[in-house]
Amino acid sequence: MRAMVYRRYGPPEVLQQVELPTPAPGGDQVLIRVHATTVTSAESGMRQGLPRWGRIILGPFKPRRGVRVLGLEFAGEVVTTGPGTQRYRAGQRVFGFTGFALGANAEFLCLPETASMTTIPNRVTYAEAAASVDGFTTAWHFLRRIARIEAGQKVLVIGASGSIGTYAVQLAARTGAIVHGVCSGRNAALVESLGAARVFDYTAEDFTVSGERYDVVFDTVTRSSYRKCRPVLVPRGVYLPTTGMINNVLALGTALTRGPRVRTGMSVRKHEALAELRDLLDHDRLRVVIDRTYPITDLVEAHRYVDTGRKTGNVVITVGGSRRADDVLEDVPGVLVDDHQIGRGVDARLDVAEDRRPHQRRAGDGNSGLAGQPGQHQTGHHQDQAARADGTRGRLGSG
Repeated sequence: MRAMVYRRYGPPEVLQQVELPTPAPGGDQVLIRVHATTVTSAESGMRQGLPRWGRIILGPFKPRRGVRVLGLEFAGEVVTTGPGTQRYRAGQRVFGFTGFALGANAEFLCLPETASMTTIPNRVTYAEAAASVDGFTTAWHFLRRIARIEAGQKVLVIGASGSIGTYAVQLAARTGAIVHGVCSGRNAALVESLGAARVFDYTAEDFTVSGERYDVVFDTVTRSSYRKCRPVLVPRGVYLPTTGMINNVLALGTALTRGPRVRTGMSVRKHEALAELRDLLDHDRLRVVIDRTYPITDLVEAHRYVDTGRKTGNVVITVGGSRRADDVLEDVPGVLVDDHQIGRGVDARLDVAEDRRPHQRRAGDGNSGLAGQPGQHQTGHHQDQAARADGTRGRLGSG
């Protein structure tokens, strides 16, 4: 199978296309043909070996063998399953999060059926599904599980036009909170359309001297700090950074005080958030903002763009391929193919053709974004706004 690997830390050019063996599912594993993935700011950092403490997981001097294929979020189709699989079957469209295993920058991905994934609603495209996973579930984890926001509270989202930020604005607004956002002026109209009552243009305004006070400040890009944000927090307000080792120390210290607090954490197990995400997508109640779409052969260029720090929402990578399912299975060790019947005790039928594609929504046909062409900005029925974009972002497992 085709995959993009990096064997050393460095610029986008360290990514190289290689041929790797197609993984074989065993036990409760599921083999997925990846149709779409994304490039997140977190992966940009991983590629560079940043932050340094992240090398504890990735490898101290170079990426360890098991994490050399990046790719945190994915959307694709189940090709076959291991003999112990009960939740999924061949032909189902699925999307989810690979976690520390990574691996979605490849034609095929093998995950246990208990991984953070679920089925894709019928009218949602692979691009939309892939671009919705990590940003939404991270925003959900911080706002719902850590801050436990409530209707009527005031929430400030820093980096409101980024992957996490665009979902955070929508989630907070749906909860009934009063939402303000911080982003560039060129993205103000987009953020307002997502539910923000006020938007600060960070190139011209300083939200810390606005006179506003917030119950929650969600710093999705960690470009501010607790010291800077403390004056705008109410007495028991919460500052939510998505990364930064110092913030873990501050979280411990502020937990012992009666003043504003720092709360942080990491969203890895995403099942509950994915269930809500799937429901929102299924009922067209969530906007998926897609900035640009690149084929996997242009992954280096996609990383260059993400490295600029100017993406809005999500950058999608299309993977796909023209190989028939039977041809793929012949390359999987231990899987025997007799017509369309799969051996190894897996009773499955490959009755879904390779060229099967989900319904492509037109702009204005619901609230989700559309996958763009390589280098093209797309944000659903507000694609004209995002075309003037300069997004934001940061953290491991964050868009």
